[in-house]
Formats: sequence, C-alpha cells, structure tokens
Amino acid sequence: MHDPIPTVTLPSGIDIPALGLGTWQMGEVKARANDEIDSLRLGLDLGMTLIDTAEMYGEGGAERIVGKALEDRRDEVFLVSKVYPWNASRTGTIAACEASLKRLGTDRLDLYLLHWRGEHPLADTVAAFEELKAAGKIGAWGVSNFDTADMEELLTVPQGENCAVNQVLYNLSRRGIEYDLLPWCQSRGIPVMAYSPIEQGRLVHHPELIRIAKAYQATPAQVALAFILERESVVAIPKSSNLRRVRENRDAVDLDISDEDWAALDAAFPPPARKTALDML
Repeated sequence: MHDPIPTVTLPSGIDIPALGLGTWQMGEVKARANDEIDSLRLGLDLGMTLIDTAEMYGEGGAERIVGKALEDRRDEVFLVSKVYPWNASRTGTIAACEASLKRLGTDRLDLYLLHWRGEHPLADTVAAFEELKAAGKIGAWGVSNFDTADMEELLTVPQGENCAVNQVLYNLSRRGIEYDLLPWCQSRGIPVMAYSPIEQGRLVHHPELIRIAKAYQATPAQVALAFILERESVVAIPKSSNLRRVRENRDAVDLDISDEDWAALDAAFPPPARKTALDML
C-alpha cells in the first residue's frame, strides 16, 4: 500500500498534490509523443494529478502533448501553464492564454503563471490575470522565478496579493531559497512549486545521495524528491517520459528518512548561510 500523496493548500483553500508532473522538454520530438502521453496518463493513474506546462515548452508542443493526455480526463487534473514575459502585456497575456487553452483543448486553466519577469509592468500582467479569472478562463494566477524583492514588489501592485504560487528552481543542490524566499512565501501562505527537483537527473550521481538511497532500497532520485516533499508548502514537479521512473517518482512518497540521514544530506548539501541570487535554469 502506498502512502497517500501529501497535499499543499493554495490561498483559495484548494488542496493540490505536493507531487505533480512536469513537462519541460516534452513536445519537442514527434517520435517521443506517445511515450510522453503515456507517462502523463500513468502519473494521473498514480494520483499525481497536477500537470505543469508552459507555452515556452516545445513552443507549444508540450501543451499539445498535455491536451492529448487529458482528452477524456480534464476534470481529474489541476492544470498549470505559463505565459512568456514578452507576451505578458495587458492584451498579450489574454491572447497568450487563449492560445494555450486552444493547444490544451480545454476551456480553463486552474493556475496561470508569469514565467519570469520581463519588460511589461507587473500591474498590467496582474490586471490581465484578474480579467482572465473573472471570465472563468483561469482559476488562479501566480509567478515563476521571482526572488524575494520581486515578490515584495508584486504585493504593492493592485490585486498583487492574489498571487497563489511562486514556481522556482529548488532541489538539494539549489537550496538558496531557504535563506529568505521560502520562509517569506511560507509566512504569507504562498506555496512554492519546485521545478527540476532532481536537477534534470544530475543529482543522482552524487555519492552521498547514492549511499543514503541504498540504505532505504531506494533510488537517489527518490531521496531527492523526498527532500522536497519534506518541506512545508512546497510542490515538486519532476518530469519523466519513462514509465518506470514515473512509478519511482510516485514511490518517493513512501520514503521515511531518518533524522540522522537528513543531517548527512545537510552536510553533503549545506543549506545557505547568506542571501544568494535566485538560481534559474
């Protein structure tokens, strides 16, 4: 029996799974499309019912893959997409959202994010998000790759306090947000979504992660995911098109790491002692 997937509560009170499905690099190679669709559908079968995508991924290709995976399952899923910063003007955001909805084959997004900061004023992007929300095109909106100062500025914008999520790079080897951004978000009830929680596979070769994984008959990737799942109000969105790895990701929920081994991971991947610039991939 699996442990249930933990949940994270959005400011609206809606609970979302703390382990979802990423789609970065999907929709780029036609020959992989069926494997990508199958991996997403398996993830849904296993309870990972949050899918994160973006108009950037495969220049819309990932959204088309997600649309095919959700053809008969849209109501099972908490669906997230993102707008390019150069599209994030008042009218551009609305047009970009409509294009994403068309590629996804749906009439609504559950969450729509500004992918990173660009030239358009935050006030214009937020106004567009609120317009989309009022029209029922999105359920909530948030941001991605925003550091603490960006978040503070956002909250000064009209209706900026309605930000539901900040999606950032976060994993064992990228712990900078723990110094200020993560506690800032946690104290204000704004969940963090962690992209690249396994550092695009690079973490799995770390000797200490391998040692600890062996002790639990687990994989290094599972231990890396368990680290994220241990954090309060943080959602992990690993991407995989491999069915075995999708199952392994789900099994990471079952890991119960000892305090001693968490301390060993802290020694191998030290938490930040000072403010650092926000990492991005």
